[in-house]
Amino acid sequence: MSDTTDPDLRADCSRCFGLCCVALPLTLSADFAFDKPAGEPCRNLGPGFGCTIHERLRDAGMAGCTVYDCFGAGQLVSQVTFGGTSWRGGPPERARQMFAVFPVVRGLQELVVHLTEALSLPGTEPVRDPLGAALRRVRRLTGRGPDDLVGIDLDPLRGEVGELLERASRLARARACAGSRTRSYRRADLAGARLAGQDLRGADLRGALLVGADLRGADLRSADLLGADVRGADLTAADLTGALFLTQPQLEAARGGAGTRVPSGLRHPAHWAVPDPA
Repeated sequence: MSDTTDPDLRADCSRCFGLCCVALPLTLSADFAFDKPAGEPCRNLGPGFGCTIHERLRDAGMAGCTVYDCFGAGQLVSQVTFGGTSWRGGPPERARQMFAVFPVVRGLQELVVHLTEALSLPGTEPVRDPLGAALRRVRRLTGRGPDDLVGIDLDPLRGEVGELLERASRLARARACAGSRTRSYRRADLAGARLAGQDLRGADLRGALLVGADLRGADLRSADLLGADVRGADLTAADLTGALFLTQPQLEAARGGAGTRVPSGLRHPAHWAVPDPA
């Protein structure tokens, strides 16, 4: 579970210049009601950088916005990298640079979230030192200036961190499952799969395609869900206690109910408010 209770790793829109509403492109789809190129403000962005339809995003066809999390990159770029200077009213070059920096810092912040979790997992002592070194390195990168940040290539860094997270995952899942054999569905195409009630404790579901999968009542305790695509997956009454590298955006993209057990540090999405059927 990627616990983002650290305020520096949670989006604080009140301290951001609406960067996700400007820097990122939108594509007309089931997630977005219209197209918007990167660098162009969303039509729903207000003068104070707040979303004018925030309370009804799903009803307005903007469900994609509800599943996005910058992991604190918005306020970091706005208040630290650019010293509290907005893209509005300034030179176009500053705006372009800010919009280019934002997704880089967002990627770095996500790595910080996962590394922080890995360091807290029981049984990962053999990899604590390299995990700690990687975390310090990534945190240093987030503090660099705009020119340096734009030049960062995230792919090799993700690869290096990913290997460490995998080692930590194996150790943590082995301990949690007390030596029991666990299943591997890494990068498996499980779109629409019928997995209701399945015992998936400690399973490796990294990068698995679980779009629309039926996971009602499934036991996903201590399963590794790093990068798993759970859009529209039904998690009603599923047990996600201790799930590894699960993020709030993943929960927001899925379906569930009051009986869905989620890890501490994460919350039931608002659209899960309808109680599970008896």
